Amino acid sequence: MIGRVLIGLMLAGLGCAAAGLALLVARGAEPGGIEEAWLLFGPPDLGAVDFPTLRRASLPVDALACPPDHCRAAASDLAPPVFPVPGERLRAIVEAVAAEMPRTEPVFHARWAEEDRYVARSALLRRPTTVSAAIIGAGEGRSTLALYARSQGPLPDLGGNRARLARWLERIAARAEAP
Repeated sequence: MIGRVLIGLMLAGLGCAAAGLALLVARGAEPGGIEEAWLLFGPPDLGAVDFPTLRRASLPVDALACPPDHCRAAASDLAPPVFPVPGERLRAIVEAVAAEMPRTEPVFHARWAEEDRYVARSALLRRPTTVSAAIIGAGEGRSTLALYARSQGPLPDLGGNRARLARWLERIAARAEAP
C-alpha cells in the first residue's frame, strides 16, 4: 500500500516537472520562459577565450576548430583551412555567416584584436552556446581562424557544437572562395 502511494507521488511529481518544463519551453524568450531558466547557470555569454592556452571543458559540452600550432594546450575537433583572403575580410565573412545562423546574435566585437563572440541558442530548449572566433594571419593575403563553441550548463551537447562549427566552416569556406 505504501509502495503504491510512493509510486503515485513520484509519478505526480514527474508530471508536474514535465508540465513546468513544457510551460518554460512554450514561453521561450518571453519573461518567465526557458531563457530565464538558463540564467541559473550564469550569463549566456561565457566570456573570452585565450586560444593558445585554452583547456577544453571536462564535460562534453564544447567543440573546437583550431589550427594545431595555435591551440597548443587543447585537442581540436576540426582543422580549419587557410583561406585565400586577408584577416579583415575573413572577419567580415565570419560575421556575415553568424548573422545567417538562426537564433544567433553577436555579443562581443573586439576593438583592437580580431576576436568576436556570438551566442547561439538551440531550437527547442533555447540553450545558450557561446561561439568564440579569432582570426589568425597566415601570410600575405591569407588567414585562418579558431572557433570554440561551448554550451551553458552541465548537460552534454550530443555533438551539436561540433556540427555547428562544421556548418560555420563550410559556409565560411564557400564565401571565402567566392569571387
